[in-house]
Amino acid sequence: MNTGLVLSGGGARGAAHIGAIKALEEYGITPTHISGTSAGAIIGALYAAEVSWSEMLAFFKNISIFQTTRYARNKPGFINSEKFYDDLKTYFPIDNFEALKKPLYITAANVIDGTLKIFDKGQLIKPIIASASFPGVFTPTEINGKFYIDGGTLNNFPVEPLQKDCKKIIGIYVNPLKKISINDLKHSYSVVERAYKIKVASESMLKFPSCALIISPQELNNYGTFDMNSIDAIFNLGYTATKKALEENKNILAP
Repeated sequence: MNTGLVLSGGGARGAAHIGAIKALEEYGITPTHISGTSAGAIIGALYAAEVSWSEMLAFFKNISIFQTTRYARNKPGFINSEKFYDDLKTYFPIDNFEALKKPLYITAANVIDGTLKIFDKGQLIKPIIASASFPGVFTPTEINGKFYIDGGTLNNFPVEPLQKDCKKIIGIYVNPLKKISINDLKHSYSVVERAYKIKVASESMLKFPSCALIISPQELNNYGTFDMNSIDAIFNLGYTATKKALEENKNILAP
């Protein structure tokens, strides 16, 4: 039976995906098809290449996003996305979807015409980078003459590519909507940011019924998108939440 795994975006909170994968492995659950956005695209690609969860965790902990050598010059963004190519090339020596051990789908948003692009063949590393290019922080990524930004802009929970081939789908959603009060909205930009988060969360949650199992630890609200100093804690949240969900739903993934 084909089992899909969909991994949402969420920045540093994506480390929870690694914890979830560790728990799934311990329960003998091995998804056959992967779909991911942003941080979920990075983890999904590593998983599809059969990189171990411990190596993924080391990668997440050691990747230095804001080092000065990555700063962009005369480009729309603080960080030059292309500077991450060599980091990923270590894990993907053959830069092609066809070299992966499992089918993989990665989403990105065309920043010029506003369309969603789902990558699943051809060059691999640039689509991973494009999907994780958080708007305003990372520069858009050029692929075949077109420019792409974070897939979460248009589809932060890409369950759709898995539905045609997978009888059951496991969803890991690491971007839960935080409860706030009106006092938290002190500036106009914080209202705009909140509106964006509401939109992304509501669109994603509408797809939860398509999954046999959803893991979305609410405690992830305590961590920010760029909270790279809390990777271990975030990883553990993903691990414990997945173990709990699997214990409570032992038969849900049975053939």
